[in-house]
Amino acid sequence: MSESNKASHGGKRANAGRKSQYTEKTVVMRVPESKVMAIKEWLKPVPEDDRQNNIQLNPIHLQTELAIPSPLESVAAGFPSPAQDYIEDYIDLNKYLVKNPASTFVLRVNSLSMKNAGIDAGDQILIDRKLNAEHGDIVLALINNEFTIKRFMQDKHTDNGFKFWLKAENPDYPDIYPRGEENIAIWGVVICILKKLK
Repeated sequence: MSESNKASHGGKRANAGRKSQYTEKTVVMRVPESKVMAIKEWLKPVPEDDRQNNIQLNPIHLQTELAIPSPLESVAAGFPSPAQDYIEDYIDLNKYLVKNPASTFVLRVNSLSMKNAGIDAGDQILIDRKLNAEHGDIVLALINNEFTIKRFMQDKHTDNGFKFWLKAENPDYPDIYPRGEENIAIWGVVICILKKLK
């Protein structure tokens, strides 16, 4: 075999082999089989908090009325009665969805932190600034001039007061527990998720 062939085959080549996601040396470790999944979950990268300082809030403009027929009988996720061929009333979605037009805004969500509450990235939500947040409400919170959507939670304390925190509805995202130096305000309460199924 010629010297040129020896140089082109075998041995260590630049940029060859599996690429590591870490910048430091890795080691092999033996772990109990029952702990493998827990360790893999622990090693998953945790998303950063989804706070934003620039969001697009659009005001509501009630320009049209659309009366949608509302049948007299309720239907249990099946087929309606064949005898049901008359209408009891009509619903105007403007009045049904928006109680306070001057204080209601639309926001498009771009985070998955509330996925388990049915809010996906790309969904639009209605937010009413006039409503006071109650335990369990989904809210738009303002933390040090950054916005985030979370569930408003209140815990009762022994001094007869309440302490609140903000819960993410996705285990990949952190809950937010206010610290003394943080400036936190509840900007509005989410009243509706605008989600098209088709």
